Amino acid sequence: MLSRDAILAIMLIGTLAAGCSRETSDSAMTDRADQQAASRQDVELHPIFIRRPAGPPRVGTGVFDASGAEITIACSTCHASREPNFDNASGADLDLFHQGLTFRHGSITCLSCHDPGNYDALRLADGRRLEYPDVMTLCAQCHGPQARDYEHGIHGGMTGYWDRRKGPRTRNNCIDCHDPHAPQFPRMIPTFKPRDRFLTGEGVGHE
Repeated sequence: MLSRDAILAIMLIGTLAAGCSRETSDSAMTDRADQQAASRQDVELHPIFIRRPAGPPRVGTGVFDASGAEITIACSTCHASREPNFDNASGADLDLFHQGLTFRHGSITCLSCHDPGNYDALRLADGRRLEYPDVMTLCAQCHGPQARDYEHGIHGGMTGYWDRRKGPRTRNNCIDCHDPHAPQFPRMIPTFKPRDRFLTGEGVGHE
Protein backbone atom coordinates (compact mmCIF):
# COMPACT_ATOMS: atom_id res chain seq x y z
CA MET A 1 0.00 0.00 0.00
CA LEU A 2 1.30 3.43 -0.93
CA SER A 3 2.27 5.80 1.81
CA ARG A 4 0.61 9.17 2.27
CA ASP A 5 3.73 10.96 0.97
CA ALA A 6 3.83 8.79 -2.18
CA ILE A 7 0.17 9.54 -2.91
CA LEU A 8 0.77 13.28 -2.53
CA ALA A 9 3.81 13.08 -4.84
CA ILE A 10 1.79 11.30 -7.54
CA MET A 11 -1.00 13.86 -7.29
CA LEU A 12 1.50 16.73 -7.56
CA ILE A 13 3.17 15.24 -10.66
CA GLY A 14 -0.21 14.74 -12.32
CA THR A 15 -1.26 18.31 -11.59
CA LEU A 16 1.99 19.74 -13.01
CA ALA A 17 1.71 17.60 -16.14
CA ALA A 18 -1.84 18.76 -16.73
CA GLY A 19 -0.82 22.36 -16.19
CA CYS A 20 2.08 22.12 -18.66
CA SER A 21 -0.17 20.48 -21.22
CA ARG A 22 -2.80 23.19 -20.80
CA GLU A 23 -0.18 25.95 -21.02
CA THR A 24 1.17 24.53 -24.29
CA SER A 25 -2.33 24.13 -25.67
CA ASP A 26 -3.34 27.67 -24.66
CA SER A 27 -0.15 29.08 -26.20
CA ALA A 28 -0.83 27.31 -29.47
CA MET A 29 -4.43 28.52 -29.45
CA THR A 30 -3.24 32.09 -28.79
CA ASP A 31 -0.79 31.88 -31.70
CA ARG A 32 -3.52 30.63 -34.00
CA ALA A 33 -5.90 33.33 -32.79
CA ASP A 34 -3.28 36.02 -33.37
CA GLN A 35 -2.60 34.71 -36.87
CA GLN A 36 -6.29 34.64 -37.67
CA ALA A 37 -6.76 38.16 -36.28
CA ALA A 38 -3.78 39.41 -38.28
CA SER A 39 -5.18 37.74 -41.37
CA ARG A 40 -8.52 39.47 -40.86
CA GLN A 41 -6.77 42.77 -40.14
CA ASP A 42 -4.65 42.60 -43.31
CA VAL A 43 -7.80 42.59 -45.42
CA GLU A 44 -8.84 45.87 -43.81
CA LEU A 45 -5.46 47.65 -44.09
CA HIS A 46 -4.91 50.41 -46.62
CA PRO A 47 -2.10 49.85 -49.15
CA ILE A 48 1.51 51.02 -49.08
CA PHE A 49 2.64 52.89 -52.20
CA ILE A 50 6.37 52.99 -52.98
CA ARG A 51 7.38 55.89 -55.18
CA ARG A 52 9.16 54.95 -58.41
CA PRO A 53 10.88 57.20 -60.93
CA ALA A 54 8.72 57.77 -63.98
CA GLY A 55 11.61 56.75 -66.20
CA PRO A 56 15.26 57.49 -66.92
CA PRO A 57 16.38 61.06 -66.22
CA ARG A 58 16.55 63.52 -69.08
CA VAL A 59 18.99 66.36 -69.59
CA GLY A 60 17.83 69.94 -69.97
CA THR A 61 19.09 71.79 -73.05
CA GLY A 62 18.41 75.35 -71.95
CA VAL A 63 16.16 75.70 -75.01
CA PHE A 64 12.44 76.25 -74.49
CA ASP A 65 9.56 75.36 -76.77
CA ALA A 66 6.65 77.61 -77.74
CA SER A 67 4.76 76.76 -74.54
CA GLY A 68 7.70 77.75 -72.34
CA ALA A 69 8.68 74.19 -71.37
CA GLU A 70 12.37 73.31 -71.47
CA ILE A 71 13.35 70.84 -74.19
CA THR A 72 15.07 67.77 -72.74
CA ILE A 73 16.94 64.89 -74.34
CA ALA A 74 17.49 61.28 -73.31
CA CYS A 75 20.87 60.16 -71.98
CA SER A 76 21.31 57.78 -74.90
CA THR A 77 21.01 60.64 -77.40
CA CYS A 78 24.55 61.76 -76.62
CA HIS A 79 26.10 58.63 -75.11
CA ALA A 80 25.34 56.62 -78.25
CA SER A 81 27.74 58.88 -80.15
CA ARG A 82 30.87 57.45 -78.49
CA GLU A 83 32.18 54.18 -77.11
CA PRO A 84 31.67 53.62 -73.36
CA ASN A 85 34.76 54.05 -71.19
CA PHE A 86 34.80 51.49 -68.38
CA ASP A 87 37.62 53.32 -66.58
CA ASN A 88 35.60 56.45 -65.79
CA ALA A 89 35.28 56.58 -62.01
CA SER A 90 35.15 60.27 -61.08
CA GLY A 91 34.10 63.64 -62.40
CA ALA A 92 37.74 64.39 -63.20
CA ASP A 93 37.78 61.53 -65.74
CA LEU A 94 34.98 63.06 -67.80
CA ASP A 95 36.05 65.11 -70.80
CA LEU A 96 32.76 65.71 -72.59
CA PHE A 97 29.62 64.85 -70.60
CA HIS A 98 28.78 65.70 -66.98
CA GLN A 99 31.95 67.64 -66.27
CA GLY A 100 32.05 68.81 -62.66
CA LEU A 101 29.96 65.86 -61.47
CA THR A 102 30.55 65.03 -57.80
CA PHE A 103 31.16 61.28 -57.52
CA ARG A 104 31.76 59.67 -54.12
CA HIS A 105 30.36 56.15 -54.08
CA GLY A 106 33.04 53.75 -52.91
CA SER A 107 35.15 52.03 -55.54
CA ILE A 108 32.47 51.58 -58.18
CA THR A 109 32.70 53.20 -61.60
CA CYS A 110 30.06 54.81 -63.81
CA LEU A 111 29.40 51.57 -65.66
CA SER A 112 29.01 49.57 -62.47
CA CYS A 113 25.43 50.88 -62.47
CA HIS A 114 24.78 52.33 -65.94
CA ASP A 115 24.22 49.91 -68.81
CA PRO A 116 26.94 50.52 -71.42
CA GLY A 117 24.65 49.17 -74.13
CA ASN A 118 21.77 51.49 -73.24
CA TYR A 119 22.40 54.56 -71.12
CA ASP A 120 18.66 54.92 -70.51
CA ALA A 121 18.79 51.73 -68.41
CA LEU A 122 20.74 50.38 -65.44
CA ARG A 123 22.91 47.30 -65.06
CA LEU A 124 22.96 44.75 -62.23
CA ALA A 125 26.19 43.22 -60.94
CA ASP A 126 25.55 40.03 -62.92
CA GLY A 127 25.24 42.02 -66.16
CA ARG A 128 21.46 41.93 -66.49
CA ARG A 129 19.75 45.08 -67.72
CA LEU A 130 17.41 46.81 -65.28
CA GLU A 131 14.78 49.40 -66.16
CA TYR A 132 15.32 52.72 -64.43
CA PRO A 133 12.07 52.71 -62.37
CA ASP A 134 13.39 49.56 -60.62
CA VAL A 135 16.44 51.41 -59.27
CA MET A 136 15.86 50.11 -55.71
CA THR A 137 16.76 46.61 -56.89
CA LEU A 138 20.12 47.96 -58.03
CA CYS A 139 20.80 49.69 -54.70
CA ALA A 140 19.79 46.65 -52.65
CA GLN A 141 22.39 44.35 -54.18
CA CYS A 142 25.19 46.26 -52.37
CA HIS A 143 23.32 48.00 -49.55
CA GLY A 144 21.78 44.88 -48.01
CA PRO A 145 21.43 46.07 -44.37
CA GLN A 146 19.68 49.25 -45.47
CA ALA A 147 17.41 47.27 -47.81
CA ARG A 148 16.42 44.91 -44.98
CA ASP A 149 15.76 47.87 -42.68
CA TYR A 150 13.61 49.39 -45.43
CA GLU A 151 11.57 46.20 -45.71
CA HIS A 152 10.89 46.39 -41.96
CA GLY A 153 9.90 50.05 -42.14
CA ILE A 154 12.86 51.50 -40.19
CA HIS A 155 14.71 53.10 -43.09
CA GLY A 156 13.44 55.56 -45.67
CA GLY A 157 11.07 58.50 -45.48
CA MET A 158 7.33 58.18 -45.78
CA THR A 159 4.11 60.15 -45.63
CA GLY A 160 0.60 59.07 -44.78
CA TYR A 161 -0.66 56.99 -41.87
CA TRP A 162 1.20 54.98 -39.26
CA ASP A 163 -2.07 53.15 -38.62
CA ARG A 164 -2.96 51.69 -42.00
CA ARG A 165 -6.47 50.93 -40.81
CA LYS A 166 -7.10 54.67 -41.14
CA GLY A 167 -5.43 55.43 -44.47
CA PRO A 168 -2.68 54.58 -46.99
CA ARG A 169 1.05 55.17 -46.70
CA THR A 170 3.50 56.44 -49.33
CA ARG A 171 7.19 55.58 -49.04
CA ASN A 172 10.18 57.10 -50.79
CA ASN A 173 12.61 55.10 -52.87
CA CYS A 174 16.39 55.30 -52.43
CA ILE A 175 17.08 58.16 -54.84
CA ASP A 176 14.30 60.33 -53.46
CA CYS A 177 16.66 61.02 -50.55
CA HIS A 178 20.12 59.92 -51.69
CA ASP A 179 22.15 61.26 -54.60
CA PRO A 180 23.15 58.03 -56.38
CA HIS A 181 26.55 59.49 -57.29
CA ALA A 182 27.28 60.65 -53.72
CA PRO A 183 24.77 58.91 -51.44
CA GLN A 184 26.24 59.76 -48.05
CA PHE A 185 24.53 62.70 -46.40
CA PRO A 186 26.90 65.62 -45.68
CA ARG A 187 28.07 66.10 -42.12
CA MET A 188 26.15 68.70 -40.16
CA ILE A 189 27.41 70.89 -37.34
CA PRO A 190 24.99 71.02 -34.41
CA THR A 191 24.00 74.49 -33.23
CA PHE A 192 22.80 75.87 -29.93
CA LYS A 193 19.19 75.14 -29.16
CA PRO A 194 16.73 78.02 -29.69
CA ARG A 195 16.33 80.34 -26.73
CA ASP A 196 12.85 80.33 -25.25
CA ARG A 197 12.15 83.92 -24.26
CA PHE A 198 9.38 82.81 -21.91
CA LEU A 199 11.82 80.77 -19.79
CA THR A 200 14.40 83.53 -19.34
CA GLY A 201 14.22 86.49 -17.01
CA GLU A 202 12.69 89.70 -18.26
CA GLY A 203 15.20 91.80 -20.11
CA VAL A 204 17.86 89.06 -20.26
CA GLY A 205 19.89 89.32 -23.44
CA HIS A 206 18.77 92.87 -24.23
CA GLU A 207 20.94 95.97 -24.09
